[in-house]
Amino acid sequence: VQLQASGGGVVETGDSLRLSCATSGRAFGRTISNNGMGWFRQAPGKGREFVAGISWNGGSTTYSDSVKGRFTISRDRSKNTVHLQMDSLKPEDTAVYYCAAARGSFAGTDIATYNYWGQGTLVTVSS
Repeated sequence: VQLQASGGGVVETGDSLRLSCATSGRAFGRTISNNGMGWFRQAPGKGREFVAGISWNGGSTTYSDSVKGRFTISRDRSKNTVHLQMDSLKPEDTAVYYCAAARGSFAGTDIATYNYWGQGTLVTVSS
């Protein structure tokens, strides 16, 4: 399984960014496009925290309270990609963002349920 995150950068408060995660491979007997996917982030000096998750078919999404209403997770199964649209960015959103594949078809908030990780992409929001 390979997960390749991209789209990070340096933006100002209130700006938008769109992260992408290209996925490939098979896990637990099925193609990765049939797994739940999530985005996590890790700010300097802090632990990795859940940001957003999406089920295998995109029918179910979940968000952390800190990004709800500002971020939108989506996926294109035909292109094996997962996106995180980030609007109204704040300095506290500054972190390395990681995409991850869940073991099952759905994506929860528990980091322990994610088995595969991308390399991370840095998002910096200046005030």
